[in-house]
Amino acid sequence: MNVAIVGASGAVGQEFLRVLSERPFPIDELRLFGSERSAGRKYSFRGQEIEVRLLTEDDPDAFKGIDIAFTSAGAGTSKKFADLITRHGALMIDNSSAFRMDSDVPLVVPEVNGMDAFDTPRGIIANPNCTTIQMVVALKPINDLSPISRVHVSTYQAASGAGAAAMDELVEQHRALAAGEEPVVNKFAHQLAYNVIPHVDVFQDNGYTKEEMKMFNETRKIMHSPDIRVSATCVRVPVMRAHSEAVWCETERPLSLEEVREAFAKAEGLVYLDEPAANAYPMPLDIAGADPVYVGRLRKDLADDNGLTFWVVGDQIKKGAALNAVQIAEFMIAKGWKGNPRA
Repeated sequence: MNVAIVGASGAVGQEFLRVLSERPFPIDELRLFGSERSAGRKYSFRGQEIEVRLLTEDDPDAFKGIDIAFTSAGAGTSKKFADLITRHGALMIDNSSAFRMDSDVPLVVPEVNGMDAFDTPRGIIANPNCTTIQMVVALKPINDLSPISRVHVSTYQAASGAGAAAMDELVEQHRALAAGEEPVVNKFAHQLAYNVIPHVDVFQDNGYTKEEMKMFNETRKIMHSPDIRVSATCVRVPVMRAHSEAVWCETERPLSLEEVREAFAKAEGLVYLDEPAANAYPMPLDIAGADPVYVGRLRKDLADDNGLTFWVVGDQIKKGAALNAVQIAEFMIAKGWKGNPRA
């Protein structure tokens, strides 16, 4: 495969490089693209030094011969350059919010709805929001046992969700406070160090934030469940790069903990870690850098006879972004996809 990464110098772009270097992904050529700020930088990949090229409309053949373009440079950039990227038949797997809810663009988590990736009339596949990805990986085995009708979720989102500069800001805030200095606040609405902020993304007219509405809308699309109701409260916490979620779900029939444990244990891309006697449960400190989604603290919901509650943790930059996109391509290749027919 000939592969391109758009936004190569960003946090997710760098994670794309790490994920692709870790996995036996078939790459013949790798092209890196970025803004004027990052163009000219060089990155090492599988023993080669690859220079970042400027992403510009003045180079109509920049993606000629590319099979897959992994894009993570923001929704505006994805919309502006989508036609350029797909012009010569490249498949664009986009990590932004630009196309997620478009009816002619599949929104894919391979463990949940991998076959949707083959319906790409525009040559674009959307990578879901990080919080949605890890939640639906955990919901899928439950939904297979009995359809889920309702989900409540409270997220505990790491600084990484706001980008590399936000991670640096959290570190700098802790340093400043330890030195008795006033912390600088740029990337968040308030100081994040020693704090939690019940505000991720922009507030909407209904009082929910855009991040919370992403979980509502994306879950329905990915799980092919237009009637499922999802209510989310998204919270930023002073953690570096793994998101946590407390999830409550209601199923059509009551499920025993035994059958849910068995389903979790067998589920693809999921690790069940739930040993209360040993204080063993998923935590972001331990899960950062891990590929799978982790689930634990499974209980019957005391407020709902058909309800379950559990705890989910996943690496936001990895499974929540770069890894999921790469796994989409791996799924397609495993199912016989041969790449760009024009390459």
